[in-house]
Amino acid sequence: MKTILRRFGLLAAAVLPVLAHAAGPSARAPTPARTPYPILFVTQVPVHTDTAARLSAFANHLGGPGQAPRGGDLMLRYPDGKLRNLTREAGFGNTGVQGATAIAVREPSVHRSGKQAVFSMLVGSPTGAGDEAAAWQMYEVRGLGRGQRAVIAKVAGQPAGYNNVSPLYGSGDALLFTSDRPRDGAAHLYPQLDEYEATPTVTGIWRFDPASGSLRILNHAPSGAFTPIIDSYGRLLYTRWDHQQQDQLAERDRNAAHNRVALPFRSFNYAGEGARAPALDSRAEPFPESRGGSSSVYGEVSAFTTNFFTIWQMNEDGTGEETLNHVGQHELAFGFMTPSFRDDPSLSNRTLPANHANRLAVRREGGLFHLREEPRRAGSYVATAARESGAFTTGPLVRLSGSPTLNGDQMRVTALTASDPADAVAGGRFRNPLPLSDGRLVASHTRAERPPEQGMPLPDLRLRLLVRGAGGLYRAGAPLTAGIHASVSWRSAGGGRSFSGPLWELDAVELRPRLAGKPVRVATGLDAPERAVLREEHVSEAALRAWLLRRDLALIVTRDQTSRDRADLQQPFNLHVPGGIKTVSKTSPNGKVYEIAHFQIFQGDQLRAYPGRAGRRVIAQALHAAAGANPANPAGPVGSVRIAADGSTAAFVPARRALTWQTTDRAGSAIVRERNWITFQAGEMRACASCHATNTANQAGLLPLNKPQALRQLLQYWKTLPP
Repeated sequence: MKTILRRFGLLAAAVLPVLAHAAGPSARAPTPARTPYPILFVTQVPVHTDTAARLSAFANHLGGPGQAPRGGDLMLRYPDGKLRNLTREAGFGNTGVQGATAIAVREPSVHRSGKQAVFSMLVGSPTGAGDEAAAWQMYEVRGLGRGQRAVIAKVAGQPAGYNNVSPLYGSGDALLFTSDRPRDGAAHLYPQLDEYEATPTVTGIWRFDPASGSLRILNHAPSGAFTPIIDSYGRLLYTRWDHQQQDQLAERDRNAAHNRVALPFRSFNYAGEGARAPALDSRAEPFPESRGGSSSVYGEVSAFTTNFFTIWQMNEDGTGEETLNHVGQHELAFGFMTPSFRDDPSLSNRTLPANHANRLAVRREGGLFHLREEPRRAGSYVATAARESGAFTTGPLVRLSGSPTLNGDQMRVTALTASDPADAVAGGRFRNPLPLSDGRLVASHTRAERPPEQGMPLPDLRLRLLVRGAGGLYRAGAPLTAGIHASVSWRSAGGGRSFSGPLWELDAVELRPRLAGKPVRVATGLDAPERAVLREEHVSEAALRAWLLRRDLALIVTRDQTSRDRADLQQPFNLHVPGGIKTVSKTSPNGKVYEIAHFQIFQGDQLRAYPGRAGRRVIAQALHAAAGANPANPAGPVGSVRIAADGSTAAFVPARRALTWQTTDRAGSAIVRERNWITFQAGEMRACASCHATNTANQAGLLPLNKPQALRQLLQYWKTLPP
């Protein structure tokens, strides 16, 4: 039966008869390639859109049949090539008409014992004319040995009614996963809308303990976090979308209002996150700078937009969130942003090559996806370098060096496949790389040379062993299956739809036991300069941490806000605290010097809404959730603390909520903006040497080691607070 394809959808068709779900080699098929361990993977009915669908870079968690067509299964391939359909064995899924028993599956992750796995599954498909979405939920599968029968059970106690995807096992059999559950569980805030097109997004990475029922969010990600793994060093690594910018939908509304035409999105802010908060006649955003540019006392401020997917890390308890090894966009993407002040010739969108080891720029409007650590090379990772849309996150494969012994400017990105998909050696695009325990490499591969929505046909996405050529680059080799076919039909908002043909093969993982691994990385104590301040102020670190836990707060300290990483030339780096420290660049000592007097903190509040669209978008608001915990700073802008004479700052901030910040002059004008969201955990105490912490040295060739005066002042204030 032939499948008739359209550019953005499947041809509506009458209900198909139930046909066999075929899998297996033909009589003339070559001997299957052997693998060191069995491989778990999933099959997926092809999706004919890369907009908010199953294989998209973002908003890939949605469960409607148009976003995740039913009909795929959880498969197990043994080293000799024999296949088992685990979901069918366990009584899930069907061919033909996709109704109440239909399923879609994704992202299996193996338990360290090698005897069970956790994955996400959708159960049920609409049989009427609507396009109602089921929720992805976590399931466990056992009975994976030869001669056993698969048993699949839903994980009890997980957030019901929400999309829980990308699960993996943490320590003590806790489950780590991403979910679109609201940050604090408030139903009226569902769904959280991302910072790009106000599309539904997951809210971050969550930790669930099935034994105790404990559930908490580890990082609040306003535009989503994706495909977490735990590496051999105990770090939780994941792709995060750095898209902190002002709302482009609201900008279109502002432009329409200026031109006195109808507002296309009618965006507005609520007065607060509460269910009864009134709607305001405002779409104000105080941070970051405008998408269209603006003026300031320092001259013209450049328009600011960003769109980058890169690798982040945190400890398994959610502490220590930062980019992997604190690598910056200036080490990965080189010409990464427009200088913040146009009239300052010292600022640049480039970096000095001598300041970073990496020589392969990661494309902006995209980034690194599907990260996996190489079993034979600890601290070495394989990822897909893909565009952010129109390609199903397929692209060339790269290797990323990321051992914790490296700082950001020592990390490298190197090509594993040809960068041009049309290259005869590469022969297409890749996703879901799987480094095998014997050193070989498997990936989902398509021979399509162009992004799928720009041409026909759709990608085939077959699992293949990759073969290394004479030039050192990999190309697609033998397939791991003879092709897995299905014929299915279903109903959606567009009417009847059908598919008959080969399924996509995705999300491969080795079914192998692993040693217990290194201890869980947990929150560490303060460094020597900060410990010395606590000791001199007669404050117990344990007592302070206990107080933070009771108040649901964290402590953040920066030793010197005038200190900037030597490679970051995009924002001001010659900085001076009035009456205090002054730090200037060795390479631009005569450049403009900027005064910084206050450290203003913003929190991510879900306030932005659009009539007719469920949920709210996060926008930055001046810190208010830690009211009374910090000393008043009447001379500074709202939500700020004063920068001490030695350049240091210290503040108590709310836990489990996205935060960002900027330094300002005495009048409150912004000088250096962070433009990344960071989440802290209750009781966490984080100290950074510099603003945008230095990798090797700051702009003056130094590393701040001062005992921060601001921490001393904060502790003196803290001791005056009521018990």
